[in-house]
Formats: sequence, structure tokens, C-alpha cells
Amino acid sequence: MTQAAHKNRETPIWARDDAFPPAPAGWGWADAKRNNHPCESAEALITAIRDDLKADVTLAWTPAHRYMILPEEVVGSTEAVLAARKRRANDDYLDSQEKLRWYGGLLAVLTAYMLFRGWSTAPGIAVPVERFGFAIRTMLSSMSIGIALLMFLILAFIPWYQSRKRVRELKVWSLGDIAALIPPLRFETWLDHQKAPATWLFLGLLGLVGAAQLMPGDSISAAGLVKERYFNGEWWRLFTAPLLHGNIVHFLMNAAALAYLGKRLEVFAGWPHLALVFLFSASIGGEASARFVLSTSVGASGGLMGWLGFLLVFESLHSNLVPRSSRRRLLAGVLLTGLIGLIGYRFVDNAAHIGGLAAGMLYATIVFPKSSSAIRPQPTLTDRIAGIAALVVLILAVFLTVWKILQP
Repeated sequence: MTQAAHKNRETPIWARDDAFPPAPAGWGWADAKRNNHPCESAEALITAIRDDLKADVTLAWTPAHRYMILPEEVVGSTEAVLAARKRRANDDYLDSQEKLRWYGGLLAVLTAYMLFRGWSTAPGIAVPVERFGFAIRTMLSSMSIGIALLMFLILAFIPWYQSRKRVRELKVWSLGDIAALIPPLRFETWLDHQKAPATWLFLGLLGLVGAAQLMPGDSISAAGLVKERYFNGEWWRLFTAPLLHGNIVHFLMNAAALAYLGKRLEVFAGWPHLALVFLFSASIGGEASARFVLSTSVGASGGLMGWLGFLLVFESLHSNLVPRSSRRRLLAGVLLTGLIGLIGYRFVDNAAHIGGLAAGMLYATIVFPKSSSAIRPQPTLTDRIAGIAALVVLILAVFLTVWKILQP
């Protein structure tokens, strides 16, 4: 084995010199849409990096490199990168403050309305303290308050907290701190450049079912996991329910998680396991929901939590594939999902989430042995055959779901 080949075995693909596209001549930068923007000189390139208001500069090139590199890796760009990051962080923080005020105000108005409604409808309670206690209980049991609180958490509070934390971190950064960002940035940028056709197929299948749900009729009753019907022989609901969603917000949240987790799993473990893990985890999550939750369940969350659990174990067993800081994002995803489930326990299917997460972790533990290699494991012939079978089952489930929805 040559020295270069040995180095490649020890270096994950995203950290290699040829991880990104070949560099054109001269200097320049590439945006997120893969458009190239040549610059006249190194000074012009650094100016473009410093003036990058919207994080458009994703890659750069110089005459000293055969392949494109991160803007953080351009010699002499450290001060420009730090200045751009601080400016963007401040802008994000101001924007998140505005969202926090708006969503917080709406939540406060809805809370006040529900308290007033509970106070005015208290049945035969004359004592003010008892009447107020009834109003509090009415407000806390309101589905609308739960959903509004969940939206406030996801769309306002978490972005505000993250942007505030980023601003504080950047205030105390020195120029040397930029170097610590390079491994996770290279990983995320490289991952963004990878193709993931199976993940796009999954998004298309969910979109097809979502479009069918826009038609008149009760799609949830037709193909959701209605527990009584499931236990009375309609076993197919275990496969159709994960393809449905309760509303457009539910769909968009799951679609975003699917796009990121699916691509990460497909790129590192292979497309067969994308289908197999989803099918296995969604089934286990659905069964857990059927055993522990009385209300009807829908949503791809069981399968997505399976992907998350799979990645947590898989990347821990293959620790040289992914930077440690990027693996922490997966753990943060688990904790965030748990927090969402705690707040929205009345309408979040925590049993499906826990069942799917455990199933994905179990799958990775059984199927993938621990390895110190930086080379991605390749799917075997058995994996491909099983993956095709799982995809066929999922596609059939999609057509069955659409057919059930469209039935008069």
C-alpha cells in the first residue's frame, strides 16, 4: 500500500484534499447553488469573505490549492471570517428577538383568552380562588395552548437561545478559535454537496401522500393508526400511518428532519439501510404507540427517530467517520425531541418516538460491527436485496395509503 493510499484509509473522506470540486484558475468563491464567482486577486477574495452577509460563500479557491477549500482555510482570511461571522450572528440575534416578541405576544394573548374563557364558564363556582383555579386547569388542558407553546419553543425560543449563545461565544473568540471550526464545517459542507437519491425518493413518497391528504375526506381515519381497528385485524395501518401527517406544520417539520437525517444515513451507511431502518423503526414505533397510546397516531416520527437512533450508534461505532462535534448535534436532536414530547405530551406520540429510537439503535448495534477505519462501509449484496424489498414494501404502502384516502 502506498503512503497516499494509507493516508486515505486513515483520513475520512470529508477531510481529504479532494473532498470538494477541482479548483478553477486564480482566486474565487462558490455559493450554495454551486455557482462560481471568480475574483481578481487574493485581496478581492478576502473582501468577498468579509462582506458575506448571508453566508453565501460556501467554498473558495486559490492558486495554491488543486481543489476548493473552505473560506476559513484561505490563507489570510481569518480576520475576515471572524468579522463576517460576528456580523451575521448579531443580525440573526436581532431577527430572533423580533420573532420572540411576536410569538411570545401571541402566546400571551391566547393564554389570557383561555384564562378568561375558563373564568367565565366556571360551572357554579362562586369563590374567586376556586374559580381562578378552574380557569388555570382549563387553560393548561387546552390543546390550542399546547400547540401554541410548542410553536413558540420551536420557532422562537430555540432560535433565539441559539443565536444569543452564538453572539456570546463570538465575543470572546480569538483568531485561533477559527481553526477549531474547520473539521465540523468541512463535514457539513461536504455532506451538503453529496447526492442522496434514495432520500429524495422518500421525500417524494411523503409528498405524494401529503398531496392526497389535501383532497376532501378524513385521511386520518382512513389510513391512520386507529388503535381499535388495528387490533381488530387492520394490520396494514402499521405501514400506512407513518406516511400521514396531522397538518402542514407536522409535515414540514418531518420533511426537514427526513432530508438531513436521511442524507446523512444514506451517504455513510448506504441506501439499503435507509429503507430498512425506516421500515423497522416505524413498525416498532407504531406497535409501541398501539400498546401505550389510546388516540389515533400518524406521522413519520417513529421512522425518523429510528434514523436518529441508528446514526447515534453507527457513528459512535465508526468514530473516525464523523467529527465528534457533529455527532453532538444528533444527541441534541434526541434531547430536543424529548423536550418537545414533554411539553406537548397530550398530542405528541412519545411511545412511537421512544420505540422508533430504540429500534434504530438496536438495528445499528446488530448489523454494524465497531470499526476504527475512516472508510465508509459498503452495502453487501444481501443488504441491497433486503433494501430493495423494503423499498417495495414502502412504495406499496404509499399506494395503499393514497387508495384508502381517495376511497369514497
